[in-house]
Amino acid sequence: MLGSGDVRTLSSADVPEPSLEPVSTYLLELQGRISVALEAEETGAARFVERHFEANEGGLARPRMLEGGEVLAKAAVLFTHSIGSRLPAAVADRRPELEGGGFEVASLSLIVHPRNPYAPTSHMFLRCFITARKGGAPTWWFGGGFDLTPCYGFREDAIHWHRTARDACQPHGADLYPRLKKTCDEYFYLQHRGEARGVGGLFFDDYDEGGFEESFAFARSVGDHFLPAYLPILRRRRDTPYGDREREFQLYRRGRYVEFNLVYDRGTRYGLQSGRRVESVLASMPPLAAWRHDWQAEPGTPEATLSEEFLKPRDWLAEAGI
Repeated sequence: MLGSGDVRTLSSADVPEPSLEPVSTYLLELQGRISVALEAEETGAARFVERHFEANEGGLARPRMLEGGEVLAKAAVLFTHSIGSRLPAAVADRRPELEGGGFEVASLSLIVHPRNPYAPTSHMFLRCFITARKGGAPTWWFGGGFDLTPCYGFREDAIHWHRTARDACQPHGADLYPRLKKTCDEYFYLQHRGEARGVGGLFFDDYDEGGFEESFAFARSVGDHFLPAYLPILRRRRDTPYGDREREFQLYRRGRYVEFNLVYDRGTRYGLQSGRRVESVLASMPPLAAWRHDWQAEPGTPEATLSEEFLKPRDWLAEAGI
């Protein structure tokens, strides 16, 4: 079995050939399923607005955006099918042996920024990347995962989130969850702040384990487990009373989210380099954010507890004996 850091080049003996068609079909269906489910949680008049953009190379972007809701301040569920003649630098820098090749990518990315500060932000993405130099065999891999970014930490939410993440991985290998949890903890980390972005989840890239069909099945499992992971938490927290203090802290923490996406996130760099719509690339940004110079939470407050207990790698399931 190949490691998650390997890239597998197909030979003529590989069956079936990699194809984006079933991946695109699944991601479009998942986009519809998730946007319908999120919209059903909205108590106000806000609804998803869908747009279509066709690219000259034959690609397609179908973003769905909801803004200004009573429950969801902003939610984006974005499908993209990208085709290009040359790898963007964000990919070629990591895969120098593939530089100069054409590529094709099907991807789904989503972000949910709830209005209530006690309801956490959540992010998920899935993608399949196929590339080949002229006359060469195609190289493919999957990437994806989901992560949770609370402003106020709750142990039961973190446990539920990670239990569902483990459920997504379990049928595809007992070692997958601890590996991909560790990768997530390492990736969603603000080095200049010395803190994690949130409580983690799953993150994988360059994933090709077990061949194309098995890798695709695992990616589908991750996609299918997002709603069971997130909706119970959103429902549990969305009506919690809050005031100016919690709102101000939410904006402060959203500033950290912006910092990560603009400084570290490979998906943001790839999107800007590949010529995608800037509005879609930056759709993950919160509607409002704030920065406060050298602000420190008072000891013993819920704001301090977030940093002390939640913004650091923890084995939530082992601690809970699950």
